[in-house]
Amino acid sequence: MRISGITIPDKKRIEFGLTAVYGVGRPRAEEILKGLNIPLGTRPTELTPEQEQLIREKVESFTIEGELRRETSAHIKRLKDIKAYRGMRHAKRLPARGQRTKTNARTLKGVRKTMGSGRRKVEKT
Repeated sequence: MRISGITIPDKKRIEFGLTAVYGVGRPRAEEILKGLNIPLGTRPTELTPEQEQLIREKVESFTIEGELRRETSAHIKRLKDIKAYRGMRHAKRLPARGQRTKTNARTLKGVRKTMGSGRRKVEKT
């Protein structure tokens, strides 16, 4: 089963498989399935073609994949352009929501850069 160019895994339950689509998380996947009266434990291979089409139409009615990525990056670019605090944090690759950076924040800051003590060991000869 494919939705917006993304292949939904056949071995996973449908509510987890739908999360492979960018913009669809667990709550939205469950909401879609409940709205279409499809049991949550169903696997994609057990769906009828009509059910697949209904799921595809419902998922594609939301902003997903490339369009959502463009929209998100446009919001961040706007914040950078108006020189908002959050935009500056994005530009510097630092946390934008008030988290501490003395420790943690490794996801955004990257691998720790350790500084040497400046003193080298004297080699024995």
